[in-house]
Amino acid sequence: MLKFLKTRRNRLNAAREIDPVTLPNCQLIKGIERGSEDIDILPNGVAFISSGLKYPGLKSFAPDKPGEIFLMDLNEEKPRAVELRISRGFDLASFNPHGISTYIDKDDTVYLFVVNHPHQKSTVEVFKFVEDDNSLVHLKTIRHDLLISVNDIVAMGPDSFYATNDHYFSDFILMFLEMFLGLTWSNVVYYSPKEVKEVAAGFYSANGINISPDKKYIYVADILDHKVHVMEKHANWNLTHAKTLQLDTLVDNLSVDPDTGDIWTGCHPNGMKLFYSDPENLPASEVLRIQNILSEEPVVTRVYADDGSVLQGSSVASVHGGKLLIGTVFHRALYCEL
Repeated sequence: MLKFLKTRRNRLNAAREIDPVTLPNCQLIKGIERGSEDIDILPNGVAFISSGLKYPGLKSFAPDKPGEIFLMDLNEEKPRAVELRISRGFDLASFNPHGISTYIDKDDTVYLFVVNHPHQKSTVEVFKFVEDDNSLVHLKTIRHDLLISVNDIVAMGPDSFYATNDHYFSDFILMFLEMFLGLTWSNVVYYSPKEVKEVAAGFYSANGINISPDKKYIYVADILDHKVHVMEKHANWNLTHAKTLQLDTLVDNLSVDPDTGDIWTGCHPNGMKLFYSDPENLPASEVLRIQNILSEEPVVTRVYADDGSVLQGSSVASVHGGKLLIGTVFHRALYCEL
């Protein structure tokens, strides 16, 4: 039993404290008060932000309110968050958005894929972004037996994607037991209308997922193993392990700078604080930049770190044109000029 408890504390980095790393030009984003769990930025500087996640075992500042998708245009002199309208016919009351990913089709149509947890189930919602009136048109809801406990997603086409299942079980008690026992039953699934299959397995908790600019590699964050896995992508969509980067923090979502290939990630320095959410001992935030991950010696830089007094529970960091957006699981969001 003591061994189990020690292992759990190690997985959650329960003893870790961090020194602050500040950035000179940061401000909290007005209107985002209850989470900004994932952020995806289009090449033109338009950012989508998922907000209002209610996740088993984690705090929510508005448990009875449905989730939202915000938009920020980083080209504006003073970017602001605008809530996107969602088309009629979509069940907004149960909208519980988690990871997101965008895909731009050959005809410049922008698709937004959203991991959704209506009634604590897992679906993937596909929307079309209508820029003229800042709205999302709901196209389809995807459900599948292999999409059990979906955390994040990276779109591969207008109706295909890779997704991470952060747990093998969807029941909260079994999820907790899975984490407590340190089972490596978490996986990555490839979905298309023609084929759905497991393409990588053996993770403690597969979380953030993204793709390299050259489309050759898929990056997977294992939040409870403090690792980023580099997976080679094959023509049949299968993935094989290429390398692993060990870190000393709980790695959440992964964003990739399309110009440099750098990976930016929002992290939880101490997962125990995230789960217990004690007002006297707030969950901290940390942003890492990973350069040259495919090389023998990747460079990892702590770009931002806060003890929770400004930003609690950072889950994502995404950059565009010298601007940095930092999102959180259930708290606020930060806009910085680098």
